[in-house]
Amino acid sequence: MIVPQSFRDQPRWRSDGTAWLDSLADRFHQQCEAWDVQPDGKPWHGSNALVVPVRRGNQPFALRLAPPDDRTRGELAALGFWAGRGTVLQHEADPAAGASLLERLDGDSSLQKTDLEPAAEVLGQVMRRLAVPIDDPNVPSTSGIVAARLAELEPDWRATGEPFDRSVLELATSAGESLMGITDAVAVNGDLHHDQVLPGDREPWLVVDPVLLQGDISYDLARCLWWRLDEMPDDRTIRSQLARIARAAGVDHDHAVAAVIFRTVDYWLWGLRNGLTEDPVRCARLLSGSA
Repeated sequence: MIVPQSFRDQPRWRSDGTAWLDSLADRFHQQCEAWDVQPDGKPWHGSNALVVPVRRGNQPFALRLAPPDDRTRGELAALGFWAGRGTVLQHEADPAAGASLLERLDGDSSLQKTDLEPAAEVLGQVMRRLAVPIDDPNVPSTSGIVAARLAELEPDWRATGEPFDRSVLELATSAGESLMGITDAVAVNGDLHHDQVLPGDREPWLVVDPVLLQGDISYDLARCLWWRLDEMPDDRTIRSQLARIARAAGVDHDHAVAAVIFRTVDYWLWGLRNGLTEDPVRCARLLSGSA
């Protein structure tokens, strides 16, 4: 198995180094032996993981390999929790190796290639589908995450030179305070966007690489808008997308708007603190179209 150059070119390896990448071919063959599977096609990848089509006899699977860090262990645990309920089905998992054996989906297709309006409907339906009951004190709550970030907004705003009017900061603070009261005992995907929703056979659409949280299913609605913001020509389209997702998810419209406002300003300030230049500009546009 040859590691694609496009995977080697991902930004992560500039800071993490290439030791894991250089060992990836050997790791792949070791997992194939451990799980008795054989390569069955060309690999595909995102920014953090390589996925290779494999086969055991006549049964197709996908072998996913990622660095065995906390993020990967969390993703494997999340797939174990959802157990195929709206997510790709995980047949085997080896957290120490950062490996999982998944049901095979089409890695060349995703909601990214679906028109905006039907894609918005699917995203809302997926949010609702993933909202299965959960009762685990070890799973982070959206209300706790929001509360922690709320305390940092004004210090970040000052540290970045007060990059927008105080009224925007106050709007985000008010929105965050309203979100802190959402403590529903349901599962939430904390990393939902178009590229991570693929067509499936068991269910029309299935999520890959989820991050397990609990509480407010609209927590990541801003990311859903952000992901294809450049395809939205005006504020009217942004508002329409927001409304479609919220309606399909069964989320109150004002609640959805508050979630988008808070997460957008949150990311805006985080981006400035971390030296980003293009993303804060896009945050300003998303806020303008949503608020």
